[in-house]
Amino acid sequence: MTASGPTWTPYSTKTRARVVEQRHRRGLIDTSVVIDLDRLDVETLPRELAVSAVTFAELSAGPHATNDVAERARRQERLQLAEATFDPLPLDGGVARAYGRVYAEVVAAGREARGRAFHLLIAATAVAAELPLYTCNPDDFRGLSRLLEVVHTNPSLS
Repeated sequence: MTASGPTWTPYSTKTRARVVEQRHRRGLIDTSVVIDLDRLDVETLPRELAVSAVTFAELSAGPHATNDVAERARRQERLQLAEATFDPLPLDGGVARAYGRVYAEVVAAGREARGRAFHLLIAATAVAAELPLYTCNPDDFRGLSRLLEVVHTNPSLS
């Protein structure tokens, strides 16, 4: 200690600010999160989960996109569980208006927007609802950071 106060070594933890990460109260989870929901750490997700009607559309198509009977049954079960668990946020006028902004942002970032309608509509739903977007595939939403917060979630590999 000196006359002007305590001296700190470069290794002292007392001089560092402590960062406390807080979970969002509410967030929109995309289709990838719904699919991997049972493999995700609940602490990495918002306290309240919202789902877009677009995610339900993707999940509804899932059973028809495979010829594997067991996989079709798994996908159908996942769809039914999602339908029983969530009331989806609708694709309404607010989402339609936000879609234009999302589309323009993706194009301005130098990315191809065509053929990505589902991802962009999910992002537009998050923008319209003013919610962070949780995804296992953040690259699907690259270039949108000025419009919404994209939170990357990782399924556990255990």
